[in-house]
Parts: sequence; C-alpha cells; structure tokens
Amino acid sequence: MAEFGLRRTTGNRVYVNSVSRVRIPICPSIIWKIRILPFAVSTGGRWVRILSLRPRHNTNEGDSLNGRHELKHTINAADYAQLRARLRAIAKPDAHADADGRYTIRSLYFDNYVDKAVTEKLSGLSRREKFRLRYYNGDDSFIRLEKKSKANLLAYKESAVLTKAQCEALLSGEYRQIKLPEEPLLMELYTKLHYQSLRPQTIVDYHRETYVYPAGNVRITFDSRVRMSSDVAGFFKPRSGGIPAAKGMIMEIKYDGFLPDIISDIVQINGRSQTEFSKYIAARLV
Repeated sequence: MAEFGLRRTTGNRVYVNSVSRVRIPICPSIIWKIRILPFAVSTGGRWVRILSLRPRHNTNEGDSLNGRHELKHTINAADYAQLRARLRAIAKPDAHADADGRYTIRSLYFDNYVDKAVTEKLSGLSRREKFRLRYYNGDDSFIRLEKKSKANLLAYKESAVLTKAQCEALLSGEYRQIKLPEEPLLMELYTKLHYQSLRPQTIVDYHRETYVYPAGNVRITFDSRVRMSSDVAGFFKPRSGGIPAAKGMIMEIKYDGFLPDIISDIVQINGRSQTEFSKYIAARLV
C-alpha cells in the first residue's frame, strides 16, 4: 500500500504521488485500481494525474465511469411523433426492445430519513449520487444494482448484478447478503446502508423507447407512463396500477465526448428548453 497525498478534482479525478499503479481503499474492503496520466507537477515533489477511478471487477455493459453528457427535455405527443420519424431514418432501435421498439423498466430507489438524494437534487449540488435496483420487462431473473452519480454536469454510472434472493434479503433488512468484498459496488451500498442510513424508498415504473447512434456513443430515449409506488415490499409483484408521477414524455440524450451535428439538428424542437427532470424526484413529490 503506497502512502500518498489526495485531492479530488473535476470528474472523479484525483492526484497522488508519482507511481505507476496504486491501490486505494475507498471504504472498508473496497479496493480500486486507477489509471494514471504521467503529467502534472506540484511544488515539493513530482505528481501525476489520475485519469479515472476504475473498479477492480468487470463492469456491465452500460456503465459510464468516464462521464457522459445528459440532456433532458419534456415533450408532448406531437413532438414525439416528429422526433421519432426523424430518428428512425438514421438511428437504430435498442436491440432489447420489443416489436414496438419499447420496453418497461422498474426501479427501486434508496434514500435516507432526511431524503439525502432528494435534497441534493433540489439544491442543485454539482456532486450527488443515488442507488437503485432495476430490472426490465418484468423479468426478475436479471437484476442490477446501479449507482448513478453526477459530478460537474457529467453523469457516471456503475452497476453490479444481484440475484433475486439477494434483493429480497436486502428489502427485508438482511444486509449481510451483499457484504461481498469481491464486489466493490455491493460493498459500497452495504457501507452506506449503515453510515448514511439508506433504505429502500420508492418504486418507479415507466416505458422506454431507445435509439442508438454509434458516433459519439449516442443514446436517445423517450420515457412515458411514469408511475410510482411506495410499496417497496412489492418490488417483485406483477405490475400494479401505481400513481402517475409525470405528465407527457421525457426525452433524454446521452453521449460521450461530442454530440454529432446530425443528431443535434434532429432533436431540435421549437419552444422546448432543457430541463433537470428526475423521475425519482417526480415520484417523491407526488
């Protein structure tokens, strides 16, 4: 274990004493590998700049540890019809969608007794995070724990696979089921269940239609029929009615380093400004 100085900067970047590779315990039993860019000098000795924090385990497809841009717009049915017609000409539907190009998502969000995630979002903090369990199309044979975080306008996502038995134990308060040192994200949630008092809080259901464009790794999604439920014990029950949590439709545009002009031109809708809409916040404010 190397001894080093530490300072956080934009986008989860940090600075450490000059070494080719170090191992840092972020919290008990969680060890992270980090890649280093060999530059940056500090008085009193040579320093190097970390490119990003990388979890030791392999991440699932869809993780975004280097940060992605996210743009959100609230649109109506006429906007959607126009945008959908344009996108279908140049972008591909998500490979996991049904014949109509859509799929359903059920998420269970964690928060604590002071509504930490809600407060951070509504306060506009540049650095914030939230944890959620998620599965698709009612199929609980594949469940993911996801940590979604924001740092200075960039979005980051990490995920790990959980079994249904682990999820049920988690919902019943048996947290030791996720105390697995070989799974850093599970260990991080286990730790924060204790020192941040995170607890399962709200279920959010919605329909999603996705289009992908390879240049810039662009994903454009249309989310509709957003509903919420406080019955966290019913996370695995067949879809029930729930309570409507949002009107209209939400378009999200996610991309890496750049947004291609052709996509930027297509998604322009007169009178529709960017929003900071959050499905979780909308569900909590119902």
